[in-house]
Amino acid sequence: YGWLFMRISGLILVFLVLGHLFIMNILDGGVQRINFAFVAGRWSSPFWQVWDLSMLWLALLHGGNGMRTIINDYAERDQTRFWLKMLLYVSTAIIIALGTLVIFTFDPSIG
Repeated sequence: YGWLFMRISGLILVFLVLGHLFIMNILDGGVQRINFAFVAGRWSSPFWQVWDLSMLWLALLHGGNGMRTIINDYAERDQTRFWLKMLLYVSTAIIIALGTLVIFTFDPSIG
């Protein structure tokens, strides 16, 4: 399942990231227009919240699964492998939780 997840998430990430780069860097004047107001306007739409959340979750889970594979391949001792994977899982979960919290609790009125 890990192998299949990497292929599917990689394809979806290509679409999400290329769309993100096109919209943020090329469309309507490029990076000069990106500021707090732009992000506030973008995240006021549930569509863009879901887009950015999907990109965040898939990128972290895709990267975490890749790191899990590397740990399994190169950590020789079982105890080392266990603690490295626990560190990976905890850090991935914390970053996903914080990123999700930022996206859904973003307050555009503070700017």
